[in-house]
Amino acid sequence: MTTGTMPVDGGELAYEVRGDGSPVVLLHGGFLTGEMWDAQVEVLERAHTVIRYDARGHGSSSGATKPFARHEDLRELLAGLDVPRASLVGMSLGGVTAVDFAIAHPDLVDRLVLVGSGLSGMVFRDRFVLGNMSKRGAEKDVGDGVEAVLRTWVDGPHRTPAEVDPGVRDRCRELVLDNFVRHRRAVLPAIVFGAVERVAELRAPVLLLVGELDSTDIHGVADLLVDAVPSARKVVVPGSGHLVNLERPDVFDREVAAFLR
Repeated sequence: MTTGTMPVDGGELAYEVRGDGSPVVLLHGGFLTGEMWDAQVEVLERAHTVIRYDARGHGSSSGATKPFARHEDLRELLAGLDVPRASLVGMSLGGVTAVDFAIAHPDLVDRLVLVGSGLSGMVFRDRFVLGNMSKRGAEKDVGDGVEAVLRTWVDGPHRTPAEVDPGVRDRCRELVLDNFVRHRRAVLPAIVFGAVERVAELRAPVLLLVGELDSTDIHGVADLLVDAVPSARKVVVPGSGHLVNLERPDVFDREVAAFLR
């Protein structure tokens, strides 16, 4: 295993590399860190070189001192690690970055796994999501802000907190709280690439994993990609919300291993 920090334009990224084989990059969700992939790293490193990192403004990576693009951070990381081409596994915000990267740098991508992914430039319409986003913006207490994130993206619109696996919810609370404390001054937003208008440009094969209990916005993104990308396949994961790899690792690991083989 190798760990380190990679300088990027206006900051640095904390990363880890494990295993041997064809490269796979794991991109975490918003407010989380690369630690959300702990279980998947153990599985994937048996057949792949697995790279995971904390996105700018998350975990052990730096914030931004100037305008930046998340997909260009990824390009700089791969160049610094001497990785000419990789498959990308992106969850939520990580999926946004993966799609932007695959459109901007198609020759650098083998395959795309998108898990509960959004798209840069998309407009959120789900009332549950919008309501919790507005609460998060209004909250002054860190704990209340963390809870708003958990309600939106861990519980989702179809469950109460008590109906979610407490181990998953508690782990996500730890990661979200840590990010709120570490990066509360990292307010500079990433540049919006606008992939929502360009998804037909995707050339890599795409696997879409969406929790049955996720929001209508996230299901809508997956349906848009299926319609626009001939190679895209959508798998709806029963009993899962947004965090498919944490809630249904059995389905996630099986589908991803078969797709990346």
